[in-house]
Amino acid sequence: MLIPRDLLEKYNTAVPRYTSYPPANFFEQDNNATDIVQLLKDSNRQQTQNISLYIHIPFCPRLCLYCGCNTTITHNHDKINRYVEALKQEITQIAQHLDKDRKVTQVHWGGGTPNYLEAEKISEIMDLLRRHFTIAQNPEIAIECNPAYLHKAYIDALKRAGFNRFSIGIQDFNEKVLKTVNRDKPAMPVQELTEYIRRDGKAAVNLDFIYGLPYQEEDSFKATIRKAIEINPDRLVTFSYAHVPWFKKSQQKLEEYGLPSAEEKLRLFEHAFQLLTDSGYTAIGLDHFARPDDELTVALNNRMLHRNFQGYCTRETTGQVYAFGTSAISQLDNAYYQNTKDADQYTSKIMNGTNVVEKVYRVSENERVLREVINEVMCNRILPWQAIAARTGKSVQEIRSLTAISDAKLEAFKADGLIRVGENIEVTDKGRFFIRNIASAFDPLVQNTDKKFSKSI
Repeated sequence: MLIPRDLLEKYNTAVPRYTSYPPANFFEQDNNATDIVQLLKDSNRQQTQNISLYIHIPFCPRLCLYCGCNTTITHNHDKINRYVEALKQEITQIAQHLDKDRKVTQVHWGGGTPNYLEAEKISEIMDLLRRHFTIAQNPEIAIECNPAYLHKAYIDALKRAGFNRFSIGIQDFNEKVLKTVNRDKPAMPVQELTEYIRRDGKAAVNLDFIYGLPYQEEDSFKATIRKAIEINPDRLVTFSYAHVPWFKKSQQKLEEYGLPSAEEKLRLFEHAFQLLTDSGYTAIGLDHFARPDDELTVALNNRMLHRNFQGYCTRETTGQVYAFGTSAISQLDNAYYQNTKDADQYTSKIMNGTNVVEKVYRVSENERVLREVINEVMCNRILPWQAIAARTGKSVQEIRSLTAISDAKLEAFKADGLIRVGENIEVTDKGRFFIRNIASAFDPLVQNTDKKFSKSI
């Protein structure tokens, strides 16, 4: 048992995931037609100067019943092609407002199922990015893939287009589980697939899994994780299934098969965590794992880990995120903005030259400081007061006064063995499982709010 059950009962409360600060559910409806162009121009003078690009492909050929993403199930290729043309237009429109001296250090394709697109379409968009942006010497260019639609010729095409990281959504190796959640089996053995991607040493592989699905039992899920360890991916993720049937009606079907209880689900996570760390993987955050030589592990050891909506990254690859496509969220230094979540509406508005931005949040100076605090706790499991003071130009006393932390909260965490308090505040090995609780204790926005969040464990 990794997680003391008495502490679980105490701390398993609803708190933000902190993929951004402020969290996304604080973003507001944009009823005033915010001048996005001015936000873009302002971003050229802000930190970081690096650029991260996100491309959202919302389409899937079939619906996985666990899915909580913004997806569109379609076999209408005309619809998909129109969306691609709209995506190209948005890229061209946004790029003209960004400084060409700024370098792209990260490109991430997500969805939906990005590899549902024809490889030729993906190559066209990558070529467009190269025409409009200055690409750094060694950028990370990653794509999320469903292995059911991934074959050797397609992999070759993606690698020619510059992709050097493949995040493959396995979810589970148990065929009964896959069939129950309506997910197709991989088109080729995952071991063979992984070896083929990495054969020339120019691309890395992430394998993604979900725990908390119907028919997942301790022995079968341990078998899945052991098989993943044998495949030896560069990184591995164990996502907790978020059951929100009031939001995603399709998830109601899973209740007919029966979902693991909270205790059963927790044991699945504990088994995966133990197997992976015993095999030499380093735990990154709560649910990511990386090999000892991986850049994320190196960054964690050097306290240089960062994260955005696309996941964990290093401070070297971190950039302000300019996101394209329906529902995509751009993360600028002083603002966030999100495109409309309706794919048809997105396509129509882009083609008609009208604004596709649906939500906007302007980040205040104080919130930018708080973002540094939250990020350090969530990513590097430490709160280095002096380092944050040097980056923000604020004194340690000023920074602490902006947070919601109190001596009483710190003493409670310390008494439970979750933190160590000295010159810095450090999260212990036990505390990593409650890191969202620790981070939220510093966050003044969530102390009295009606916003809804998922449970911390």
